Amino acid sequence: MTLNPTGPVTATDAPLIELRGVTKRFTGVTAVADVSLAVRPGQVLCLLGHNGAGKSTLIKILSGVYTPTEGEMLIDGTPVTLESPRDALGRGIATVHQGAGTIPLMSVARNFFLGAEPTKGWGPFRRMDNGKASQIALQEIAALGIRRVADADQLVGTMSGGERQALVIARAMHFGANVLILDEPTSALGVRESETVLKAIESARARGVGVVLITHQAHHALRVGDHFAVIAHGKQVASFARGEKDAAEVIDLMAGGASMQQLEVEQQA
Repeated sequence: MTLNPTGPVTATDAPLIELRGVTKRFTGVTAVADVSLAVRPGQVLCLLGHNGAGKSTLIKILSGVYTPTEGEMLIDGTPVTLESPRDALGRGIATVHQGAGTIPLMSVARNFFLGAEPTKGWGPFRRMDNGKASQIALQEIAALGIRRVADADQLVGTMSGGERQALVIARAMHFGANVLILDEPTSALGVRESETVLKAIESARARGVGVVLITHQAHHALRVGDHFAVIAHGKQVASFARGEKDAAEVIDLMAGGASMQQLEVEQQA
């Protein structure tokens, strides 16, 4: 079963990334089967499912860790084979994993530019341009709606979980990401921290970034999502646009519900 998650494509909403009929098999196991997704600029695609549903495999395909066994992946309409996460990042696809990639005992500015620090001076006198790093880091974080962080020398370990997630999102966008893959960004956060992350996602969308939000939190997905795909037992069992289903229907699909009835019909056919 291949579902069309997005409807007709126009010149203004052509997908940044598209999966067509993607299947991934390991020895004796089919992790995902016949999945079709599209990530468009300025939209949030929510990938919903419980643990073991196949979401992690799809993340790894989108981020270049795995190559599909069947089907194809397109970037800006061109079929591609991603060789590695570095290859994906070079094509503007950034993945923010659960827990965020920050170093607690380093400052905001240092974390923001880790491995890509702006410098000044020349030769043996070259050093990090702390003023420039601080200015850019605070500017980019503020652009995502994070106002409480006003000192770029603040240690990241003193920030909330939501603020750390926003820092990583801002960093990815600054370095050219036009697609953000967010792996369960609110799963370990409280209500206030989750709100910080959701606002950062909305800000990224407003700046034209395509966002893939992987989550099992249906209410968070419905708050920010534009399109939705539900994965169960490695299959794409539902696909719908914002406003087409309420929270109760989405939770039922994630738990099995009508989607399992469809799977049983397919297995009997």
